[in-house]
Amino acid sequence: MNEYSTSTKFIDLSAQQKLIRDKIDSAIQKVLDHGQYIMGPEVQEFENNLKEFSRSKYVFTCANGTDALTIALMAWGIGPGDTVIVPSFTYVATAEAPAQLGALPFFVDVQEETFNIDPASFKQAILDCRASGLKPSVIIIVDLFGRPADIDAITDIAKSEGIKVLVDSAQSFGGSSKNRNVGTMGDITTTSFFPAKPLGCYGDGGAIFTQNDEYAELINSIRLHGKGSEKYDNVRVGINSRLDTIQAAILIEKLKIFPGELIKRSDIAKKYNDSLHNIFKVPVLEKDLTSAWAQYTVISKNRDYDKSRLLSVGIPSVIYYPIPLSQQLGYKNFPSVSSGTNVSESLSKNVLSLPMHPYISENNQKNIIEKILSTIN
Repeated sequence: MNEYSTSTKFIDLSAQQKLIRDKIDSAIQKVLDHGQYIMGPEVQEFENNLKEFSRSKYVFTCANGTDALTIALMAWGIGPGDTVIVPSFTYVATAEAPAQLGALPFFVDVQEETFNIDPASFKQAILDCRASGLKPSVIIIVDLFGRPADIDAITDIAKSEGIKVLVDSAQSFGGSSKNRNVGTMGDITTTSFFPAKPLGCYGDGGAIFTQNDEYAELINSIRLHGKGSEKYDNVRVGINSRLDTIQAAILIEKLKIFPGELIKRSDIAKKYNDSLHNIFKVPVLEKDLTSAWAQYTVISKNRDYDKSRLLSVGIPSVIYYPIPLSQQLGYKNFPSVSSGTNVSESLSKNVLSLPMHPYISENNQKNIIEKILSTIN
């Protein structure tokens, strides 16, 4: 049976669409009427709205979240000879972006409690790089499942070693750490508007955030073929990575309801935590963090069995991620930290994500929880 074919939806995009369908239709019609399908006025409007929401000085949209990472690395001139430190437990895009530029991804481990990079593993990776003659130039922090990583501890280590900090907030946009919004931390932050993300469009899309004037100028140029003062003045090698105007128009409407959706996600996560902490290891946030709750992910001692049992009673679940990057065929020949990626390997065997979206009704979640409690023991 397909894991999405049950009566309870893992992510329900249609519920949100029904709520704002008239506004979405009107926004799309406006784009069709003016006909500026590439870099139309809605793109600039959405970027301005993102600045206000995130409190970031600069925001540039692009075609997708992977391009966002690539553009950020290109702005720093990352390529052959550079080593980019990345977590082993994440989606492939994190390592793919540096690899496709000819840089060397170097895998480090994560913490079981946070799913995010372990600062101790990062420290060891720097020592390993120095001992091997490698040049650690960037660390990509991934805020996995919506929870901001320990940005201060990692940044302190990075800055002491001259390493730039790139935050991949594809899952955490909308979250915060110590009253700082995601999008304002690190040297550059990226995000994704893939449909299943907390703030998603109806196709692909991404954005890049920075407070740095020089980086902003480079990012804006690179995403537009390396454009200089005008369209046919190409001052550097860039890429073609623009957010379609129709997607920007859709995201303008979605961003309006996003703050309320974040509150709903947090409430749903709290109810899960209160009910399920005796049968799973549940995610717990420090008081100075807020999560976007892109996924609600628990650790299960009998993950595969529990997953099959839940499906048998109509509860879908998903495994993010079943194979650490450091063990995947396309990436296993890249180096890993000498202390190992044991936590990443363990998590890949034990994590399980339960239904999470803002439109799970109170009764529906109660039913989900009751079925979990009666099925898992």
